[in-house]
Amino acid sequence: MKGTPYINYIRSFESAARHLSFTAAATELNYTQAAISNHVRLLEEFIGRPLFVRNPRSLSLTTWGIAYLPVVRRALHELDQATEGIATSLTEKLITVSCPISLAQSWLSDVITQFNEKLPKVTFSIHGILGSSEDEDRAVDIRIAYLRDEEIPPTGEILWKEELCVICAPDYQVRGKRPSEPKDLRDAHLIHILGRASYWRQFGEAYGLKNLELASRTHTNSFNIALELAANRQGCALVPTSVIGSFVKRGLLVVPFEHRIPSPWVCYMQTKMTRNAEI
Repeated sequence: MKGTPYINYIRSFESAARHLSFTAAATELNYTQAAISNHVRLLEEFIGRPLFVRNPRSLSLTTWGIAYLPVVRRALHELDQATEGIATSLTEKLITVSCPISLAQSWLSDVITQFNEKLPKVTFSIHGILGSSEDEDRAVDIRIAYLRDEEIPPTGEILWKEELCVICAPDYQVRGKRPSEPKDLRDAHLIHILGRASYWRQFGEAYGLKNLELASRTHTNSFNIALELAANRQGCALVPTSVIGSFVKRGLLVVPFEHRIPSPWVCYMQTKMTRNAEI
């Protein structure tokens, strides 16, 4: 097939399929019923498959129509969002930021609140991510992520070097009392974070806990889930201090002792300008 069908043919099909009525689609899109019917017919001719079964007083989708509809809906939704985004950017300053979900919740939300108090006309679009490379292809103005110090790109700006601290629920107990020093962790349930397997080992080495129990029945790939598990008294987690703020403020978690270790991961930032310069 050559070319593509007109967008109004596709919109007419989506509306008619949603209402199962050419008349209702005509009312919604401000066309005549004959125009909607003609759009759908031309689309069917282009595809080479019938999309509707035309009953005397009703419409129903064919197998082809059922398969085609969700694809059309996603495409139209993305098109509408892109159009709205461009139109919005002409009237207001929009800054798109990608950031690990845990950091966005505990740190970035406060930063943006303070920023908006000074510059209320700036709008932020926040994309929460799980992994450092999850959004590499996303068009963002500012990218905040965790990486090992040696992996930070030349154009990346280090925001801070992380420290790791132990957290638990205020009423979590080990042998009848809340942990108060590193050695108490020998009998605690340890929550492990996938991709950060070295955290507990490094903590044990730093404080001479040679028999620290590194096996655990609880693993997760998310700091946020680790925080939630700890808040629900499922054990102790070892996490970056930057992600615990909102949980501590709400009284869901405590830092039972101030013993900390440096993290091999640092928090860094790249802006659209620096990324373009790198390319």
